[in-house]
Amino acid sequence: MLWLFKEVAALTTVILMLFAPGTIGMIETGEIWMGMDPEGMLLVYAIILLVPLVMAFLTLTLKGSINRWANVILGIVFAGLELFDLTDPMTHKAYVVLLALASFVALALIVWYAWKWPKKEG
Repeated sequence: MLWLFKEVAALTTVILMLFAPGTIGMIETGEIWMGMDPEGMLLVYAIILLVPLVMAFLTLTLKGSINRWANVILGIVFAGLELFDLTDPMTHKAYVVLLALASFVALALIVWYAWKWPKKEG
């Protein structure tokens, strides 16, 4: 459930950013990509948006230590991405910071629960 929470927060951020004045114009002129290849960036964003959905499924289907380590490692990676994203000056809007912090808390809880999940004997 926490992976889905993180994903909904990420998608909500994207939707709200589209409503910010000037965003559509920046997309149309290519300014939003800051000189990077739009197709490549969209592929990276697509992967970043797909991983939490895949993890929501894998958390229910993987067994034992693989599940634990997948959640710990990807939770830490995505928490780091959330913190890194806050260094971008374009994201210093209250709604973006709020949703990024909510995502960070969800990811920290994913790592915590995965780390503390009791190991099965035998």
